[in-house]
Amino acid sequence: MNSHSIEIKDAYEVCRTITFTYAKTFSFASYFIAKDKRNACYAVYAFCRYVDDLVDVAMEQGNVTREDAVRLVSQWKSDLDDVYLAKSQQKGDPTISAILLAWEDTLSRYHIPRTLPDELIEGVLMDTTITRFETFDDLWTYCYHVASVVGLMTSEIFGYSSPDALPRAIDLGVAMQLTNIIRDVKEDADRGRIYLAQEDLRRFNVSESDILNGDFTPNVKALIQYYVERAESYYASADKGIPMLSDDSRLTVLLMSKNYRRILRVVESMEYNVFIRRASTSLFTKILSLPSGYLEARRLR
Repeated sequence: MNSHSIEIKDAYEVCRTITFTYAKTFSFASYFIAKDKRNACYAVYAFCRYVDDLVDVAMEQGNVTREDAVRLVSQWKSDLDDVYLAKSQQKGDPTISAILLAWEDTLSRYHIPRTLPDELIEGVLMDTTITRFETFDDLWTYCYHVASVVGLMTSEIFGYSSPDALPRAIDLGVAMQLTNIIRDVKEDADRGRIYLAQEDLRRFNVSESDILNGDFTPNVKALIQYYVERAESYYASADKGIPMLSDDSRLTVLLMSKNYRRILRVVESMEYNVFIRRASTSLFTKILSLPSGYLEARRLR
């Protein structure tokens, strides 16, 4: 960065604050990786969240059109180009400046392919036009762009011994995003969105009005249970990649996986009725995952 008025440590603090506000599961797990890796992950998460807010929050407030969102995101892509070319300049917005400075420092330590942030941006923009997915393949593509890409970026920070770890990172991203979708069925329905694939609604004889009106029918229960099992299958596949990660990163990824999976256990305890409340886990529950996660990580060495 040619000129900036903030220090790198302050830039990372901005990114840490954003991460702790919006990515609580990772925030908890991040305590168990080295500081350099932790800060780099904060930079990645802050970027992802900021871009998502540009589009998602702004459009929900109704003061930004899709064209405005595309323009704002295009500016982010241009700013990232400058960062990758080491030509970045101080921006008027201090948060943007902090994120870009943290990214520049992260890229000096870790190789994050330029294509990955663009793929994330593509996924975020999908939310400006898509409120339904016809097939699960369509939904998988969305999950890849908005979640798996984050896993691929952080994998470059965590470190891995084999490229076979990357498909497993993709699976973990899909699993976590499916978990979000299951947890947020009611919240999304309140916004007129249904992320469960249309082909799956038909397969289980569930109507859109069942979802939009919060009618918890036996068919809806079977559909949600099917998605829980589907998410579980992706978690199981992702687990196979954890031994391929660097020793000092395994516990963090294990804790992320375990604690996100616990959301599915909460859904099960609710008899799959995702309309009664938002399934979530407490900090105490996350702490309870530490002993088993630590022992499991040691066994993988």
